[in-house]
Amino acid sequence: MSFFKSIASHIHRCRAYVFISLAAVICCFLLSGCGTKVILTTGFAKDEVFHIADQSCTLSEIMVYLTDIQNQYETVYGSGIWDASLDGVSLEDNVKDTVLARIAQVKTMYLMAQSKGVELTEEQSEMVRQCAEDYYNSLSEGQIEFLGTDIEKLTGMYREYALSELVIDKMIDEANPEISDDEARTVTLLHIYISTGVTDGSGNFVSYDTEEKKRRYDIACLVRDRARSGEDFETLAAEYSEEENINLSVRRNTMDAATENAAFELETGEISDVVTNESGYHIFKCVSPLDREQTELNKIAIVEERRQKAFEEEYNAFVSGLIKNLNEELWETVTLPRDQRIEAGFFRIYDEKFSQQGGTTDDEKSVMEENSGE
Repeated sequence: MSFFKSIASHIHRCRAYVFISLAAVICCFLLSGCGTKVILTTGFAKDEVFHIADQSCTLSEIMVYLTDIQNQYETVYGSGIWDASLDGVSLEDNVKDTVLARIAQVKTMYLMAQSKGVELTEEQSEMVRQCAEDYYNSLSEGQIEFLGTDIEKLTGMYREYALSELVIDKMIDEANPEISDDEARTVTLLHIYISTGVTDGSGNFVSYDTEEKKRRYDIACLVRDRARSGEDFETLAAEYSEEENINLSVRRNTMDAATENAAFELETGEISDVVTNESGYHIFKCVSPLDREQTELNKIAIVEERRQKAFEEEYNAFVSGLIKNLNEELWETVTLPRDQRIEAGFFRIYDEKFSQQGGTTDDEKSVMEENSGE
């Protein structure tokens, strides 16, 4: 679905999922019935689209989300964009599934907020109320009737959305892994590479025969000896290395074990032995055994990676224990309104209101959204 993803990454600038892959977990349960605790099309009121545990999602909530995203698409591409399809899947159906996943995740995170005792402050509650009023007041009477919404419903939607963000922040903040200098250490190297094969037209690595490998290994040993005897490493690299860039900045766990060990054991100015891996022969010269600035940046990156992993594990464990029910009959009737355009901006209003109070905006978190997949 690269076509759909490229469009979404361009126009979904309102605050969306922090981890869109987690929303897809819920969507998978709702749409396909995977898992052992799913019951479909039973026990619904006429306007209920799905249940997650004791949380209900109504048709009016779905339409607020759906028309908001519809407006974003049409602002950029015009109303004709809905004629697009890929592999038999229409853009409209793709957007519907995205909306279902998004609101399902908000409902799930709201349940997690309740389980953790997360609550809005008085100031945040007032901001939620203002968001609901601003959105409601931007609608015409006809749009209010079409959406089937009112101030009370909108306030509830904004409250759930705000709590879903708060619990995400709380859970991520609670995960505080300790990262050592060595774990995040980055070394700066000069590198000479002599290959032991070629890449064919299909992208497969094809090794040279034994005799050619031996010849190339002898060259690598000669280059190592010349470097260790004092010849300029960069000059040797220009003559022998098969990679144009000889400068490397390497962090832990980014190379195979043998190559990494050889690189990280070097002291300043020291030249490695010939290191062999499946792609060729490598000779390193250590420029710096510790790039302090890059190491500190690596610490930040590793902490964020582990916080996200901890969040995902807790989220997935929580989701797996929930009963999820989709009203398929009602869901199949949901379509985009082609005869009117609602420009109120549910998420834009939230972002503007909460960012004014020091909240987190979509721009600050959009990188995580764009590097995730649905």
